[in-house]
Amino acid sequence: MDRTANPVDSQLSGDSRRPGRYDDRGQVDRVDRDGGGDGDDGDDRDPLALRLEQLILGADRRYTPFQAARSAGVSMELASRFWRAMGFPDIGQAKALTEADVLALRRLAGLVEAGLLSEAMAVQVARSTGQTTARLAEWQIDSFLEGLTEPPEPGMTRTEVTYPLVELLLPELEEFLVYVWRRQLAAATGRVVQAADDEEMVDRRLAVGFADLVGFTRLTRRMEEEELGELVEAFETTAADLVAAHGGRLIKTLGDEVLFAADDAGTAAEIALRLIETMANDETMPELRVGIAFGTVTTRMGDVFGTTVNLASRLTSIAPRDAVLVDGALAEELTRTGDAPASETEAAALAERAEKEGEEPPSYRFALQPMWQRPVRGLGVVEPWLLTRRG
Repeated sequence: MDRTANPVDSQLSGDSRRPGRYDDRGQVDRVDRDGGGDGDDGDDRDPLALRLEQLILGADRRYTPFQAARSAGVSMELASRFWRAMGFPDIGQAKALTEADVLALRRLAGLVEAGLLSEAMAVQVARSTGQTTARLAEWQIDSFLEGLTEPPEPGMTRTEVTYPLVELLLPELEEFLVYVWRRQLAAATGRVVQAADDEEMVDRRLAVGFADLVGFTRLTRRMEEEELGELVEAFETTAADLVAAHGGRLIKTLGDEVLFAADDAGTAAEIALRLIETMANDETMPELRVGIAFGTVTTRMGDVFGTTVNLASRLTSIAPRDAVLVDGALAEELTRTGDAPASETEAAALAERAEKEGEEPPSYRFALQPMWQRPVRGLGVVEPWLLTRRG
């Protein structure tokens, strides 16, 4: 698809310093301030791009940033902070904003005025929403729409197909987006309110894991770009499906690596082994290695931070191919919950005793094997454990 049809680019592009638009204080003249005139802002881009923008935004360009901020009743400084947080570039005083932009400013500022959000939190809301939806929009334009707008008949151009397709898809995708967001919000809220105390609502004990494709850098030199893109997409899709299906949460993807989290050690261990097993059965996939750590994690804007995350990353980097390494805290948690024996010798003794007494022997899902201790930069001496599936 023609990249000029990107709604974000088209909304906030253009010359921000056209002559004759400012008075001696740098403000817009009376015609622009009143939104009057013939509405021609000098945009010389493809008319279809402008029509698509109007369709997607549901309104015409009407306001400069100064006018929008004034109409919303907020300072230009705060408006600029919100727009930058949402991921939109500075546009000077080009007339590129709509009634929806004014309403968004008014809503955010209203939440601050009502005391529901601090100004810093409102900016964070704008940033987290902007970052998430920007990635979604890029994916939909680059992959989704590009595939669907293949001209159905010879002689037709992709742009001729795009407008009616967007017109049909837009309301359906909007409804679906809101549905998924509400579902995710309900799930996240449920996890938070179950925290033991207020501190755990932000700093929580989680199992955090990284899954990393082995030899990815070498692959980038051997594979065509399209093949590489398909491999990364297949890896991310498979990982996302497995993590979700087994009760974890995909935090983010980094091309050849995914970061996931789970509320308990057993869930994280199951996800890690499923990832290894699934990728090993796919001949098109490189080998995989996984590292998991368990402990206190700080969550911000959907991401996770802290020593536990750093440790999981280090364990991944030293894990053998097609294997899972875990830290001592996760191994201890698996033992405490009965998902793994404290030792194989103890497990064998318990099984023998149960057999003699005619009882069912203890059932374990996982096995843990201590590995050699080693110094890890920034984290001191670490004793990894090799996690495998039992029986």
